[in-house]
This record gives sequence, C-alpha cells and structure tokens, in this order.
Amino acid sequence: MKLRTILATGLIAGLMAVSALAADVSGKWAGETAGRNGQTRPVTLTLKADGSNLTGEMSGMRGGSNPISEGKVDGDNVSFVVKVEFNGNEMKMNYSGKVEGATLNLKMSREGSDTTRDISLKRAE
Repeated sequence: MKLRTILATGLIAGLMAVSALAADVSGKWAGETAGRNGQTRPVTLTLKADGSNLTGEMSGMRGGSNPISEGKVDGDNVSFVVKVEFNGNEMKMNYSGKVEGATLNLKMSREGSDTTRDISLKRAE
C-alpha cells in the first residue's frame, strides 16, 4: 500500500511539472505577414488560454479584426481558425504553430488550398 501511494504521488508530481513547462500563449502577439506585390502587413493576435481552450481575435488581416474559433492549446502547440469575408465570400483560414519563448511561429493555410504561409509573431506585452 505504501509503494502505491509513493508511485501515485510521483505520477501526480510529474504531471504537474509537465504542465508547468507548457508555454503561456495568453497575451498580445504582433508581427508582419507577406502581402501582395512583396508588401508586408501588420498582424496583431490577442489570445486567452483556458486549459486546452483558446479564444481571442486577430487584427490586421484584410484591414479588420476577426475572432478566432476552434482554438486549442496542447503544451507549446496552438491551433485556431479565423473566418474572413472577401468579396462577399467567407474564407476559413487555418492556423497552427508553436510557442518558442517569446515567439509564436504559425503556419496559415486557406481551407481548400495547399498553399501555406509562415507567420512569426513576437510577444507584445
């Protein structure tokens, strides 16, 4: 019985240590993304993590601000969707990436397209 208690305590302590190592993605992130004709556009991402759920909004894409949906956090990995309207059509932009220190590296892809774009954001707060 004593060995079982020691093992259970060790397991709980190990799990707590792993979750403590997970990056805190909450806050404001800023950077630039490639636009048309070699121009860049500013991007600001405000995120709030609650366990494995991720909420927030992205501004700078198409000149407005859009809420994120389907947001998930798994350790240092994040994923979310931003829906944007262009010429009366809604487009679903999928983002996934990883927090590495004060940098959030994301890959963006438009639903239905194989093309991806890399976006690197720095913690702004």
